[in-house]
Amino acid sequence: MGEPVRLYDDRFNTDPDGFYRQMRADHGPVVPVLMEGDVPAWLVIGYRELHHVLSSPDVFARSPRRWNAWDRVPRDWPLLPVLVPLPNLLSAEGEEHRRRTAAVNDALDGADPHELRTVLTRLADRLIDGFCASTGTDLRTQYAQRLPSLLLCWMYGLDDDRGEAVTTLMSTMFDAGPDSVGAHAEIAAEFAELIAARRAEPGPDVVSRMIAHPADYGDEDLVAELVAIMGGAHQTTAEWIGNALRLMLTDDRFSASMSGARSSVGEALAEVLWEDSPSQMNAGRFAAHDVELDGKLIRKGDLVLLGFAAANKDPRLRVGGHAEAVRGNHAHLSFSHGEHGCPHAARGIAETMAVTAVEVLLDRLPDVELAIPAEQVRWRPSPWVRGVVSLPVTFTPTPPRGVH
Repeated sequence: MGEPVRLYDDRFNTDPDGFYRQMRADHGPVVPVLMEGDVPAWLVIGYRELHHVLSSPDVFARSPRRWNAWDRVPRDWPLLPVLVPLPNLLSAEGEEHRRRTAAVNDALDGADPHELRTVLTRLADRLIDGFCASTGTDLRTQYAQRLPSLLLCWMYGLDDDRGEAVTTLMSTMFDAGPDSVGAHAEIAAEFAELIAARRAEPGPDVVSRMIAHPADYGDEDLVAELVAIMGGAHQTTAEWIGNALRLMLTDDRFSASMSGARSSVGEALAEVLWEDSPSQMNAGRFAAHDVELDGKLIRKGDLVLLGFAAANKDPRLRVGGHAEAVRGNHAHLSFSHGEHGCPHAARGIAETMAVTAVEVLLDRLPDVELAIPAEQVRWRPSPWVRGVVSLPVTFTPTPPRGVH
């Protein structure tokens, strides 16, 4: 079977495509891997194999309580926040999962789509007002990384200052570093305080709708659910926006028509989901019983990591190895698949956020250009999400619009 692949190898962050190619050459579409601390797992990087895993919840189950390696995980393990069993839709199975998913969809659907777009545009304009009078900025830190969180915090009923704090903590948690466990605890405490306030005084927001839902959430369950929604919606959408802007600023197919090029925004966003999926890897699924996958024996309780980015680039999908073979095809796995895929309401909100973010920026700064050579753009060192470290740009200064 070959030696397991260490996911904390520097090559995973510096050249993931090359690393995945080597994995395929050595192991095929199902790879034995070691996470931090040499904790074992399986990584599925084949499209057909991953589609099968996602479509078979009775075999590849969702609850982390099934994991057979908990005895190997220290209390300060950096990946604990993404694997610890929590009372939310990410850990739930069967009827419990359906109940929670219905509550999340209903709460998110309660937001008026027109109002969402209006608020998004106002928030985007306000962020751009903060730097448009200068000659440049970092679009990741000052725009892409902030806008989704600001909207989600508005949907939750949080003010901007508290939303900024939550945004920073979310990034720390997803980086899976030594501070990730503490960041998760701080986020949970923030949301516990918010829930108490909404129970005392409900409002027209997601949290109040979750409290009033027939799913009848207790405080602990509701905290976990709000963390799951915020984590999934904010971080991946922020990277989706940043990755699309990077593509449009560095690829001649888009950069030559950036000014007023609304027609190309959708194309860039769709291409990113295939080529630079914000959801690079997810943990995961757990074998409900011994099962064979691509000739590998996966034991009951083994952790199966979902390699969305690698599966989207499975060479078996692409005639001649060309990206054009999947362009325009929406069968990517970046939103996952099956009953545990991203809730439909969340997908719609994420797309609204991404499209609006890019369109407003191009309307306001039509001559925006990358301030460094394209090859100097660096990717974040995270195995779970894919996004740029920074995106420095220059543009002609314009007066703020005074949007608040």
